[in-house]
Amino acid sequence: MRKPWLYDERLKNPNMGRIVYQVILDRFVPSQKLKEKEALYAYPRKLKSWTETPKGGVFLEDVKYWSHELDFYGGDLESLMTKLDYLKELDIDMLYLNPIFESLSNHKYDATEYLKISEEYGTQEDLKRLAQSLHESNMRLILDGVFNHMGVGSTYFQNALDPNSPYRNWFDFNEAYPEGVRLWADAKSLPELNLENEAVKDYIYQKDTSVIKSYLKAGVDGFRLDVAFDIGYDILKELTTHAHQEKSTALIVGETWNYPKRWLNSMDGVMNFTLREITFGMVEGTFEPKTVNTLLEKMVTDCGIDGLLRSWNILDNHDTVRLNHRLNKENQALAEVLQFTFPGSPNLYYGSELGMTGGNDPENRAPMRWDLNTVENERLQWVKKLIQIHKQETALMVGDYLPISATKLVAFERYTDNVSDTVLVILNPTEASVTERMMVQDSSLMNYSKFDTLLGEAKQVSLIAGLLEVTLPKKGFVILKPRTQIEKSYTPYKRV
Repeated sequence: MRKPWLYDERLKNPNMGRIVYQVILDRFVPSQKLKEKEALYAYPRKLKSWTETPKGGVFLEDVKYWSHELDFYGGDLESLMTKLDYLKELDIDMLYLNPIFESLSNHKYDATEYLKISEEYGTQEDLKRLAQSLHESNMRLILDGVFNHMGVGSTYFQNALDPNSPYRNWFDFNEAYPEGVRLWADAKSLPELNLENEAVKDYIYQKDTSVIKSYLKAGVDGFRLDVAFDIGYDILKELTTHAHQEKSTALIVGETWNYPKRWLNSMDGVMNFTLREITFGMVEGTFEPKTVNTLLEKMVTDCGIDGLLRSWNILDNHDTVRLNHRLNKENQALAEVLQFTFPGSPNLYYGSELGMTGGNDPENRAPMRWDLNTVENERLQWVKKLIQIHKQETALMVGDYLPISATKLVAFERYTDNVSDTVLVILNPTEASVTERMMVQDSSLMNYSKFDTLLGEAKQVSLIAGLLEVTLPKKGFVILKPRTQIEKSYTPYKRV
């Protein structure tokens, strides 16, 4: 039984089906105050030219970092705020910032103190102003929470090196470990926190003065949790519960390179890397269309629509090669159509909408190419069109998912209680034109129904007795919407 109120409730939920935009603060907008901040980039740091491409470096034994981790370009919170109009024009809903907490590196996954903003990025007041400005434009602010490990320079860790320190149990010291302490991914600069310790829990999320609750009080709207798979189901559940106690609309999304199902019991959503792998398998030909349909349906059935709607549909980010680097134009379009139509929140990585390229870290973390932001940029116009369609169609934002019985094409329906919201998504990832007649198991779609094309192109579309026939060119796609309005005096949709 369909529930009319359900879709209204989902639409009111600020975390469902929204557009997410990811930014590395140092690389987004150059500061106008670099002369004043010059001392903040002293050795072992280095300030680079905005037009210089990031390159791999050498390991610096004295500080236990790779040199490219300490290359900076000078962006900060204040400079970011000069480009909020760009984010408004894109029509994003959430701004997600890579870590901004105090640390030595440019990536900030090595926090020395979570309750401080890294000085070269600004201050707590700058962060509050950013949150307020975003809220005034109906956008929300998500921070990167790196709570599995800290930086080797943390005062907590340096204090814990004393066996008699009260912070000793904040970390896992063990002579059996190569460095005498448990490290994340064996990186010498990243000692892991002992998250089972109640004092650590108090510091991160339990107390009113904890890191998570303090930032939520300051106007932040949620956290993307780094390496959430390392934090574990139970602690993630506790953390999420405490975040919701502070702010009921807070969003906790985890980086889990795992199947989403069980993680969605512990957090609001995940970064859906399973969908990413299925997408690349589809466009690169390692999965046949029939297999893609099976995998997508299985994921929705297993994980539930609500958890997926709060999850982020991701194709590239700071840990992967850029989308424009990996896929050609045809495959990129197919991948993004799926990204913007499958249940979830499409996640954009800064600059990819402009056509920025880049291989593995650090090339994929280059400074923003503002010179590409022009009305002639076809790539930008394409992404804006995808955002527009996603946000104007209720079914794509918050609708349910219905598989279509296709074997040669990838096909599914998104729907609500209102048949006029229905959207059909059909993709042909193969190298040949395909005609397929497939069953659409939606009794409200009428015989001989006409369809409007929201995006893409189909050579023929016909619906007879629940059987939809479509012809798509190679690497083609189409997003269809049934025409339910009265054309003259009659419509078969009048009572469904």
